[in-house]
Amino acid sequence: MNTTVFWGVMIPFFGTAAGAAIVFFLKKEIPETLRKLLTGFAAGVMTAASFWSLLQPALDSSEKMGKLSFIPAAVGFLFGILFLLLLDELTPHMHMDKQVEGPDRKLKRTTKLILAVTLHNIPEGMAVGVVYAGWLAGGAGVSQTAALALALGIAIQNFPEGAIVSAPLLAEGMSKKKTFLYGVLSGAVEPVAAILTIVASSFIIPILPYLLAFAAGAMMYVVIEELVPEMSEGKHSNMGTIAFSLGFVLMMILDVALG
Repeated sequence: MNTTVFWGVMIPFFGTAAGAAIVFFLKKEIPETLRKLLTGFAAGVMTAASFWSLLQPALDSSEKMGKLSFIPAAVGFLFGILFLLLLDELTPHMHMDKQVEGPDRKLKRTTKLILAVTLHNIPEGMAVGVVYAGWLAGGAGVSQTAALALALGIAIQNFPEGAIVSAPLLAEGMSKKKTFLYGVLSGAVEPVAAILTIVASSFIIPILPYLLAFAAGAMMYVVIEELVPEMSEGKHSNMGTIAFSLGFVLMMILDVALG
C-alpha cells in the first residue's frame, strides 16, 4: 500500500479523534443547539458524499450498459439500505437506549452507544476503501482527488460523530480521558475496514459499481434513520436544517472542485 492511500484511509479516523477531543472543552455535555448543529452538518455531508462520491461514479463506471446503466447503482444502493436495516435489527440504535431504566442504565447506555456507532462506521470505512481501490485499479471512473474528497467528507462528518459518542459518556460520569479513548476507538474500525477492502480489491473491481452504490445506501440509511430524527426532534430543529444545508453544500464543493 502506497503512502497516498495509507494517509487517505486514515483521514476519516483523524476526524473521529478530533471530534472525540471536544470532551476536553466541555464541562459535562454538549448543549442541545450545538448537538443539533453537529448532527445536521454530518447528515448534510453524508448525503452529498453519497451522491457525488459514490452513486455518480457507480453510474459513470456502468455507462457501457447503456440504458441499463442504472442497474448496478440501484441494486447496490438497495442492498446497502437492507444491510444497515438488518444491522439495526441485530444491534441497538444509537437512540434506543434512552428508555433504559434501573441501576444498569449507565452500562447499557454506554455499551450500546459505542457498539452502534462503531458498527455504523464499518460501511464508511468500506466506502473509502472502495473508492481508493477504484483509483488504484484505474478506469473505474474514480480519480485520486475524488477519493480524497470522500475521505475528507467522511472525516468532516466524523468530527460531530466523535463528539456525539464521547459527550454522553462524559455526562454519565466517565473521566474525560476515558471518554476520549472510547470516542477514538469507535472510529478505529474505519481504516481497518478500508484497508481490508483495498486488500480484497482483485475481487472487488469487477463489482465496483455495485459496491460504490452499496456504500451510498449504507450511508443514507444512517442519515435517514439516525441523524435526521436526531436533528429534527424537539426545539431548535431549524438549526439542524441550516447545518444540514451547509454540510451538503460544503461536501458538494469539495467533491466537484477536487474531483
